[in-house]
Amino acid sequence: MLRLGLALLLVPGLVLVAPTSAPSSLAAPAPVSAPPQSSVPASAAVGRAGWVWPVQGPPAFARGYEAPATRYGAGHRGIDLEVGVGGEVRAPADGTVAFVGQVAGRPVVALEHDGGYRSSLEPVSSSLAVGDRVERAQPIGVVVDGGHCAGCLHFGVRLHGEYLDPRALIVGIPRAVLLPA
Repeated sequence: MLRLGLALLLVPGLVLVAPTSAPSSLAAPAPVSAPPQSSVPASAAVGRAGWVWPVQGPPAFARGYEAPATRYGAGHRGIDLEVGVGGEVRAPADGTVAFVGQVAGRPVVALEHDGGYRSSLEPVSSSLAVGDRVERAQPIGVVVDGGHCAGCLHFGVRLHGEYLDPRALIVGIPRAVLLPA
């Protein structure tokens, strides 16, 4: 007997969904080799409208998101964008400044967004203060020395405290492609 279903293939920045038609005794196709990706909760779709890259133009990636195996396990809870020291950093979405200060010796700016989202950007020097309102794409600071990647901007996003891949929220990134069986 044949069963119809969907195979989910994860590729950095892209989710491929392929319909399958195979006997139930056969194993599903192996996913494309890629760094572990977050599973974005269905409620994350609400936040997709209006998020943009926190840098000018399409960014160059230094390192992608790597979900930890456990809540406190090793991973890379965000993405690193090659910007260069002095590069302008922008608000990825409308929000309120929640934190401006040092974390582990690095300058960090954290923004609260509608729907329970919180973005963090580092190492960023900013003149903003906690409580300031920011609009999507508004300049909020510049990249400075001191990050874990020279000249890179680390961009992290949490939804209700759980980290997710920021690329899942950016407008204009392809989400899913249906492939023929």
